[in-house]
Amino acid sequence: MTFMVTTGNMSATHAEGLAVDMELILAVDCSYSVSDAEYQLQMNGLARALRSPAVNVAIQAGHYKKISIALIQWSGTNNQIVSIPWTAIGSPSSVTNLSERIRRLPRHVALGPTSISAVIAKSLHMFSNSPYRSYRKVLDISGDGRNNDGVPAHFLRDVAIKKGVTVNGLAIINETPTLHHYFRNAVIGGQGSFVIKANSYEAYEYAIQKKLVREIAPLPIVQNTF
Repeated sequence: MTFMVTTGNMSATHAEGLAVDMELILAVDCSYSVSDAEYQLQMNGLARALRSPAVNVAIQAGHYKKISIALIQWSGTNNQIVSIPWTAIGSPSSVTNLSERIRRLPRHVALGPTSISAVIAKSLHMFSNSPYRSYRKVLDISGDGRNNDGVPAHFLRDVAIKKGVTVNGLAIINETPTLHHYFRNAVIGGQGSFVIKANSYEAYEYAIQKKLVREIAPLPIVQNTF
């Protein structure tokens, strides 16, 4: 006879199915400074990066060999849209399916100012309501400008750190050459946090692939990949 262990209203089997190696939110800048062509470069670059062998090796290096991802498009204080809700990926087919969803994703957010603080707040709410469970919660913010709407970014960054969330940054420096320094001082934080810069939107794909590998994989894999 086989017995199933239950915890509250959730079976152990079901709980195991919701366990992932990390929960990752991809926050994509859709503010005034991002043209439609630049938006598409982000989506295409992110889609191709997810399908890259390096990212898939990083995913498979984890204990559960899967992670959960959500994607937010953001601009001003009142403009953050969850374009892709929490989705677990691990198998080649699940990665391909998510990549294709991202590639086809229309721009949902109205043009507006840049509120990094608001997208951090939105992400913290999403982490609190995630159906998945993991020991690593990471917010990956891509942007080409400084916070200019709402409270200063570092206030929410500090809240994220207290909640055990790591905030990483990808600074696109085509308009603001020192943006990566701002991200380092005011945006990123938490265990193992880092910022990567892309010199242009055309360089975004390489930068986001490098960033995803570093976020997902153990350090030796990062060193061997790049």
